[in-house]
Amino acid sequence: MGSYNLELSLEHVKRGKDLARTSLSIKGWARAHYLAQAQEVTMERIGWLVAGILALGGVAGAQTTITIATVNNPDMIVMQKLTPEFRKKYPNIRVNWVVLPENELRQKVTLDISSGTGAYDIMTIGTYEAPLWGKNGWLVPFDNVPASYDLNDVLKPVRDALSYGGKLYALPFYAESSMMYYRKDLFAQKGINVPDQPRWTQVAQWAQQFHSPREGVYGICLRGLPGWGENMAFIGTLVNTFSGRWFDENWRPQLTSPEWKQAISFYVDLVTKYGPPGVTSNGYTENLTLFSQGNCAMWVDATVAAGYLANPKTSKVADKVGFAQAPIAVTPNGSHWLWAWALAIPKSSKKVEAARTFIYWATSKEYIELVGRTEGWVAVPPGTRISTYRNPNYLKAAPFAEMVLKAIQTADPTKPTAKPVPYTGIQYVSIPEFQAIGTQVGQSIAGIVAGRYSVDEGLAQAQAAVEKIMREAGYLR
Repeated sequence: MGSYNLELSLEHVKRGKDLARTSLSIKGWARAHYLAQAQEVTMERIGWLVAGILALGGVAGAQTTITIATVNNPDMIVMQKLTPEFRKKYPNIRVNWVVLPENELRQKVTLDISSGTGAYDIMTIGTYEAPLWGKNGWLVPFDNVPASYDLNDVLKPVRDALSYGGKLYALPFYAESSMMYYRKDLFAQKGINVPDQPRWTQVAQWAQQFHSPREGVYGICLRGLPGWGENMAFIGTLVNTFSGRWFDENWRPQLTSPEWKQAISFYVDLVTKYGPPGVTSNGYTENLTLFSQGNCAMWVDATVAAGYLANPKTSKVADKVGFAQAPIAVTPNGSHWLWAWALAIPKSSKKVEAARTFIYWATSKEYIELVGRTEGWVAVPPGTRISTYRNPNYLKAAPFAEMVLKAIQTADPTKPTAKPVPYTGIQYVSIPEFQAIGTQVGQSIAGIVAGRYSVDEGLAQAQAAVEKIMREAGYLR
C-alpha cells in the first residue's frame, strides 16, 4: 500500500504570546490503519497511539505538576510570589505549594519520606536531615550539577553541611547562623554601647533595664515554642556556650549536669521576668513579628531575620535595628548555630527532572538577582553564595552582611562545646533519634517556663526520657 502523511498540529498558548504551531509528519499511516482494521481497533484508539508517539518524541505541551512542601518563613513566601517568573521560563512545569509552620512541616516530610508515600516532589529540609536522609538512600543526589549553576560559588560550610559521603543531597535556598538584634534608639537613650561580641551577663542587665510592658516593649524576646527546631535550636546554643553538652564521650545524656542547670535557670529567669507573655507559644515567626513591630528591646535568633528587620517594607524599626554577634557565656564554642533551609528531592518522586529544574532556578544567582530587582536587595536570600557578599548592591543595602558571613563561616559543627563530644552539630545532634530527643526536651523546658516543674524536676524528666531513647536505640548498655 502507498505511504500517507499525517499532519498533526499542536497549539500552545504562552502567556499572552502568539500561538505557536508544531508539526509532525508520521510515515506509514497506512500500516497503522491496516493493523487497526486487523485488530478491530477503533479510530479513537489510533488517536491514542499517535498521542503516545508524540509523547515519546518529546514534543512540548505536556504539563507536569510538582508539589513543594515548604515552611511559612518570609523568604519562602517571596519564592511563592515569584513562581510566575519560573512559569514564564518553564511553562510546562506547574507548581503546587504546601506551606506549613516549621514544626508541622518537619513532621509531615519526615513521615512522608520514611514511609515512601511520595506526596511531595520537593521538600524543604535542613542541614540536620540532608546528610541523614542521604545516607539512608531517601534523597536524589545532585550529581552533574550544570556548570552554569556555579556550585563552587555556594559557601563551602553550607555545601558540606548538606552532603554525605561526598555527595550533595540538597541545594540551599538560604543559610544562616544566629546573632543578636537590638533597638539602637533605646540603647542610645540610656547611653549604652553594644560591643560586637556581647556577653550573656550584659544581656540580662540590659533586659532588666529596657523591660517596659506598659509601653509595649519587652526586655528580650527568645524562642519558647517547644520543638527540636524551635526552642531547642536557641537553647542548644545557650547550653553550649555555658559549656554544657548533650552527651559525654560514651553517649550518656548530660541534661542534669551543672552546666545544663545553670543555662536553663538563666533562660527561664530571662523569659519569665523580661519576656512577652505567652513565651511558650512563640517560635521564630512570632518573635520576628514582635521585634519588627517594635515590641522587643533585644532578640537573639537566626541571621536570616536581618533582611526582614532592616527592610522598611516589612519592619517598623528598620532604621532602628542594631546587629551584634550571638552572646557568649563561658565559651564561644557553639554559641551560634549553622543551618540552611534547602530544597531536596525524595526518591519517591516521579518527577525528578522537573523538580531539579525548579531547584536549580530557585537557588541560582539568577533568582537572587530577581529578588534584588523586585523586592529590594535587602530582601535577597542570604548565606548561600559568595557572589552575594561581593555584590555592591547587596553590601550597600545590608549593613549586617559581613557580620552574618563571619557568623556562618565561624560556626563549627565539629566543635559545638568546650568539652569533647561523640557527635557533630551545634543546635542539634546528628543522629536519627534527635528529632524525638529534641522534641521531648523542648516540651520539658516549656513546662519549666510555664511553671509546671522546677528546673531540677524538668531536667530530671528530660534526662530520663533521653536515657530511655538512647538505650532503646542501642547507644547505652
